[in-house]
Amino acid sequence: MAIPFVLIVTIAGLDIYTGRHVQLGPLLVIAPALTASLAGPLLTALAGVLAVAAQVLIAVSFGGLTTSNHVAQIIALAALSALVVLMRFARERRDRALSLARSVAETAQRALLRPPPRRIGPLQVAWLYMSPQDEAEIGGDLFAFARAAHAATRVVIGDVRGNGLAAIGEASLVLGAFREGAHRYDALPGLVTALGDSVSRNLEDVVDTEHDPGEHFITCLVLEIPDDALPDAEMINCGHPPPLLVHDQRVTVLHARQPLPPLGVRERPIEDDDRIDPFTLTCGDMLVLYTDGVIEARSPSGAFYPLAERVASFPATNPDTLLHHIHRDLLAHIGGHPADDVALLVIERAPSHRPHLAPRPTDGHHRHHPEGART
Repeated sequence: MAIPFVLIVTIAGLDIYTGRHVQLGPLLVIAPALTASLAGPLLTALAGVLAVAAQVLIAVSFGGLTTSNHVAQIIALAALSALVVLMRFARERRDRALSLARSVAETAQRALLRPPPRRIGPLQVAWLYMSPQDEAEIGGDLFAFARAAHAATRVVIGDVRGNGLAAIGEASLVLGAFREGAHRYDALPGLVTALGDSVSRNLEDVVDTEHDPGEHFITCLVLEIPDDALPDAEMINCGHPPPLLVHDQRVTVLHARQPLPPLGVRERPIEDDDRIDPFTLTCGDMLVLYTDGVIEARSPSGAFYPLAERVASFPATNPDTLLHHIHRDLLAHIGGHPADDVALLVIERAPSHRPHLAPRPTDGHHRHHPEGART
């Protein structure tokens, strides 16, 4: 902040020192212009007043305050300084409006994609979210946790066709229907049917078909994890990338035997349990759930990110550590900002006596929180 005022003194001193042959006074306009980029209208106006005063001092030192040349320079400097102050005032009003709009958007986004608890039932949870759009904390990827009416935790992770802020409306359909139905339906088929019905019934209300007339759908994976290791956990896959199961440092891809179409494509209910895929999740095992923004992330040479292979090479001591390794390795693989929404969940079944973990540190720009991350 001292630089503009030092410039005023320096320019005025050099102009007086060099005499009439070199006129540096017009350079004084730099001071209010520079101040406008660093401070508000009041300090900008002060810099303008001091710059005009310095120009007057230069004219007086040469005994030519009334000459047409100095009068023109003083008037021009005063006019330019006033214009800079007006522009800075307008910019400050716009910044306040943008700050308010950003605050409202962040609140709405956080209300929609609520950060899951670090522990829910016997499960430890770590999460990551990155959006390709600056300032966006949610886009076309979604996930949520809810307790069932019985002793179990239900999880949904999904991916809307498209990405960024334009896909929030479609994501909200699935999240709202899941939170409403997670404790109402005793079995997963009923819950998944309710999700599909909600999307089919309300999709046209939230999709801008005029500018995006293509087919709209949401892939998703719905899981039920009992509090006890037995009976087995269950999942229903609606066109979503299969989860990874980490057991004793070995990674198994949990492919669905009969995956369902994405939500918005299938309209008939699930009438039997054949679509349920059971799997065993014992104490110490971890589940890695993700969206296609992870496995379709390309390196500068065009190679896809080999998630299963990389997870097998990382030390899976706890969800936080595993998520940290994936996050850092994914960014290194991309070599920049992701081109698509990225969502990752790491879930571990922990013994009931296991204490809560301390909060993890955040790491900045993409809002990668230990309870999760958003970018």
